[in-house]
Amino acid sequence: MIPRYARPQMTEIWEPATKFKIWYEIEAHACDAQADLGVIPRENAEAVWKAKDVEFDVARIDEIEAVTKHDVIAFLTHLAEHVGSEEARFVHQGMTSSDVLDTCLNVQLVRAADILLEDMDKVLAALKKRAMEHKNTVRVGRSHGIHAEPTTMGLTFARFYAEMDRNKARLAAAREEVATGAISGAVGTFANIDPAVEEHVCAKLGLKPEPISTQVIPRDRHAMFFAVLGVIASSIENVAIEIRHMQRTEVLEGAEFFSMGQKGSSAMPHKKNPVLTENLTGLARLVRMTVIPAMENVALWHERDISHSSVERGIGPDATVTLDFALNRLAGVIDKMLIFPQNMLDNMNKFPGLVMSQRVLLALTQAGVSREDAYSMVQRNALKVWEERLDFRELLLADEEVVKALGVDGINEKFDMGYHTKHVDTIFARVFGES
Repeated sequence: MIPRYARPQMTEIWEPATKFKIWYEIEAHACDAQADLGVIPRENAEAVWKAKDVEFDVARIDEIEAVTKHDVIAFLTHLAEHVGSEEARFVHQGMTSSDVLDTCLNVQLVRAADILLEDMDKVLAALKKRAMEHKNTVRVGRSHGIHAEPTTMGLTFARFYAEMDRNKARLAAAREEVATGAISGAVGTFANIDPAVEEHVCAKLGLKPEPISTQVIPRDRHAMFFAVLGVIASSIENVAIEIRHMQRTEVLEGAEFFSMGQKGSSAMPHKKNPVLTENLTGLARLVRMTVIPAMENVALWHERDISHSSVERGIGPDATVTLDFALNRLAGVIDKMLIFPQNMLDNMNKFPGLVMSQRVLLALTQAGVSREDAYSMVQRNALKVWEERLDFRELLLADEEVVKALGVDGINEKFDMGYHTKHVDTIFARVFGES
C-alpha cells in the first residue's frame, strides 16, 4: 500500500485497530452463541462486551506478540487485560486462530468490495454522461492503429461503460463468493464447537457460513476475488490507453483536463502530458500483480498451512487500496476530459474519403462485379490516396470501370457519413437500456 495512492476510507479497513475490533466482535459474538447453548456462563459472555468501546492498544498487542510469537494469542491476552482474566476465561472456546483470522479477512474484503462498487458507480456515471454528450460526435475508428471506418466518440464511451458494467457484476459476484465465515475449530470438524456458533457469528457479521472449511476458508474464493480486481484494473488501463492515444500531439482528439498552474515538464514549458492516465496504467499493473499470488494461495498442505498468510497481509490492502484510488482517479479524468470534435473530423480527412472503401467494395459486388475484381478496383484507388494524399471520391469518379459499375450518383452516395451512424441509437439502447 502506497500512501500516495490511497484514500482514507479504504485504508481504514486495513488499519490494525480495525482488524482488532473485528477480531473482538468475532470473539464476543461467539461467546454469546456459546452462552445461548449453555456451554459458557451468560455472565462471562456479557463481561466480554464490556470492551465494546475499547480502543485496543496496538503497541501493547505487538509487545505481547514479541514474547508469544502468536498474534491471536497476543490479542486474547490484551483482551483479558480489559475484561479481566476470570471473565475472559471462556473466550475463544473451541475455536482456532484461523476462525478469527479468516473470518476477519473476509469481513475486510466485503467492506472493501462495497467501497469499490460505489467507486464503479462513479465511473459508470461519468462514462454514461460523456457517452450521451458525444453520442453522434463522429471520429475515425482505428484497427491496428490505422484508420478503419467512422464511429462516434459516444460509442467509444459506451463500450467502456458496457465493459465497466460487466466488471461491476463480476465484483458483486466476487463479493458474494468471499462473504463467508468459518468458526469450525481445528481442521474444520466442529469437534469442540457447535456449528450453531458459526451460524450466529456469520449472521452478526453479514456473512454466510462456509459450507465446508478445513482449518481455513478455501482460498479459491479469494483467488476469484483478486482475479476480478485484476480484470477491473485491466479495464481501467483499457480506458487510460485510449485517452493517452487521443492526447498524442499528432491525434489530439481528446485530452486530460489541464488545471491552472499545472506544469507538464521541468524542462519544456509547452508540455501537457497525460500524466493521470499514465499513472492509471501503472496502477493497473500494481493491482494485477496481486492476482497470481492469490491463485498460488489456493494450494495449501492438508487441512491448512500458513504460506498464504504473509501474502494476504500484503495483497489485501495493496489491491483494494490501489484499485479504490485508481477508480476514483479514472472517474475524475473522464468527467473533466476535453474533447475536440473538429480535430476528429480533420484526422478523418487526412486521407480524404478513404474510410468509405468498404462501402464502395460492397456496392461494386452488389452491382455484379466479382469480389476479387471489386477489391482490386477499390484498392488501386485507395493506394493513391495513401501515397499522394488525393481525394478518394475524386479518384473513383475518374475511374471508368468504377463509374461504369456504379454511376456518378452511385459513387457520391457512398460518402454519406450518416450511413455509419444510423444504428447508434440501437447500440445505445442495448448498452443503456433506453430508447
